[in-house]
Amino acid sequence: MAQRNHFGQAVDEALAAWSGAQPLPRITLAGQYCRLQPLDAELHSHDLLHAYSQAQDDRDWTWLAGDRPTTIEEMARWVAGKVIDTTVNPFAVIDAASGRAVGVVAWLAIDEQNGSVEIGHVTWSPLMKQSVLGTEAIWLMLHHAFACSYRRVEWKCDAMNIASRRAAERIGFTWEGRFRQHMVRKGRNRDSDYLSMLDNEWPLRDAAITAWIAASNFDLQGRQIRSLNSFHEQF
Repeated sequence: MAQRNHFGQAVDEALAAWSGAQPLPRITLAGQYCRLQPLDAELHSHDLLHAYSQAQDDRDWTWLAGDRPTTIEEMARWVAGKVIDTTVNPFAVIDAASGRAVGVVAWLAIDEQNGSVEIGHVTWSPLMKQSVLGTEAIWLMLHHAFACSYRRVEWKCDAMNIASRRAAERIGFTWEGRFRQHMVRKGRNRDSDYLSMLDNEWPLRDAAITAWIAASNFDLQGRQIRSLNSFHEQF
């Protein structure tokens, strides 16, 4: 809420109690259908190679920085590259039913001082599609970030990657704008769409997602009974 300072200028609300967010520890985050485990080349490379090889082609990698690894050596290097990157805090998505790694997601742009963090490197395999796993994985990330006092969680995607933007909006992220000529990716220009979710929005988003992922919202074939959007509208 806008306020006035002693010069009569409009300024934003004061945060007298703000002292920064907490560090995001590298711990396992457990849900009903999946858990997020700190990414490890030795533990997860074979599972991820199998999971990503289920795709009929490489269309899911069009907007990613790298290409799909096709050998165990390539996969181990791809995973290790994320693990040793000090700007990234990566997780493997473990399917609770099979116990196998089926995707990757990470924290990026961790800014404890300002309470901002990004969810990125979202690399789902075909084994996660048309399932609750992707939604629950992002819910676990959001829950952890806001529990650690972050004020803002960001989602960025290639402006051409409509599926990524729609996935973020479905979960409850708000589109903020487009950074034109933001970067060069695989020899092409990339405009980037920016979306975010704020701490004061989280309680209602949390209520909607929690209701959606409840076992009672899925039939015996694993099909949703109510859409996530219907729960957003309810809450």
